[in-house]
Amino acid sequence: MNPEFLKAAAESNNWIAIMPELLLGCLALLLLVLEVVLPKNKHDLIPGVAIIGQLGVLVGLIINYRTPFLDPAEAALANFNGLLAYSPHGQFMRMFFLLTSLLVSALGTVALAKQKMPKIEFFHIVLVISAAMMLLAQSNHFVMLFVALETVTVGFYILVSYVRTNPLSLEAGLKYLIMGALSSSLLLFGIVLLYGAAGNPLLPGHTSDAMNFGKLTAFLAQNPDNFLAQLGVVLVLSGVAFKIGAVPFQIWVPDVYQGAPTPVTAFLAVGSKAAGFAILMTLVYVFAPYKGIVIPLLAIMAAATILFGNLAALTQHNVKRLIGLSGVSHAGYLLLGVIASITVPMATSAIYFYLVTYLLASFAVFGVMTHVAGVNDADQELEHYTDLVKTHPFLATILAAGLGSLAGIPPLAGFIGKLLVFIAAFQAGLTWLLGIAIIGVVISIYYYFGWIKAAFFATSPTAAETVARPERTPVSAGIGALLAVLALASVLFGFYQKPVIAWLTAAL
Repeated sequence: MNPEFLKAAAESNNWIAIMPELLLGCLALLLLVLEVVLPKNKHDLIPGVAIIGQLGVLVGLIINYRTPFLDPAEAALANFNGLLAYSPHGQFMRMFFLLTSLLVSALGTVALAKQKMPKIEFFHIVLVISAAMMLLAQSNHFVMLFVALETVTVGFYILVSYVRTNPLSLEAGLKYLIMGALSSSLLLFGIVLLYGAAGNPLLPGHTSDAMNFGKLTAFLAQNPDNFLAQLGVVLVLSGVAFKIGAVPFQIWVPDVYQGAPTPVTAFLAVGSKAAGFAILMTLVYVFAPYKGIVIPLLAIMAAATILFGNLAALTQHNVKRLIGLSGVSHAGYLLLGVIASITVPMATSAIYFYLVTYLLASFAVFGVMTHVAGVNDADQELEHYTDLVKTHPFLATILAAGLGSLAGIPPLAGFIGKLLVFIAAFQAGLTWLLGIAIIGVVISIYYYFGWIKAAFFATSPTAAETVARPERTPVSAGIGALLAVLALASVLFGFYQKPVIAWLTAAL
């Protein structure tokens, strides 16, 4: 490549466009510096620095949400020569990932207090993963997509097995590593096939920059029947399916969710899943010329994911496995929205609203789980929640609000999120998929309400059960306020969601 071009590209890169990611990276390094320079009796202040720093970046991003960082005429060069794309989609997902990492950090202060493990490194890795997710949502090039995705995945390899004294945590880390390597291989093989096909000079519309999403779409439009490109599309979508926990790439979910520390499980359930859908929503437009392959593939995947997730969750007594398999079913509902978004514009805002409601409800539930869990984080059974309302009525109330929203019970926000996705699916003519989704919702009520029943209506535990139950962590004022806000937001958005939906529609 021409050195002068590289020099011009480097000089014209608009670094302020990725200022939030840079700030998170600097904050992550600052935590390590503080660990070295501060005395050990001051190390408890460092997680607070991480939380305050993330909150500051999030506020700054919200204030500058509509700031046009880049001149459209210079976007290709100023956006790091086309590696990134500034868009409302990317801006929304950046705020979503920042809020997710902020909540994970807050739960981390509770969970890590029970473990004799290094603490500062946990928050450091959370920040790095969050910055990579933010870049991932703005990817406009397969090189950026793959590098950002692998940064996220490698970070999760560490976090999943963070409690190295727990065999289940180490087992979860190994399983995630093996399955993650397989998914990365599928994704990379698909990218190579697309690059090779689009770079073939014998084909119409060939390009030397086939990894650029825009140029790849143009090539696919001129070669609708290219077998290598079709295979590449299938493999790339298969690699992304692992990240969202969709069938047939969901087998890792229950074991990894159980073995990982609860805040990491929350990060996987919300952040990693949302990152996968951020990629998928971009790729369905990149692969739009091949929608004859994309739509049936995603439709079959969605149906199988909804049914498997809900049916498998019915028999679970470990709540971490239960919430993991229920998360598989939620991936199926979101896939329904992604398919509808190809032909129905309102489906995009429906997906984002669903993600918001899923974040609120999930972190409310994971917040309760963090306080109910003992030192052995993987051992969280339904029996541990017996008569929770009598001993911790606040936690029981938060749990009921979160689980009710995840189940889609009106008038909670989760019901509105599902309703909007189902409306989009109906408008897209996905009637058979909509029927399967409704069946899935009905099935899910059984296991969600089984959990609520244990907390509210179960008989008093026997003496043996009382001894076996782990000691519950007291709820601090700050964490209590945070959980209350999450639960109240789930209720409020159920009754009064119009401003949020209107903002999403206008912003996106």
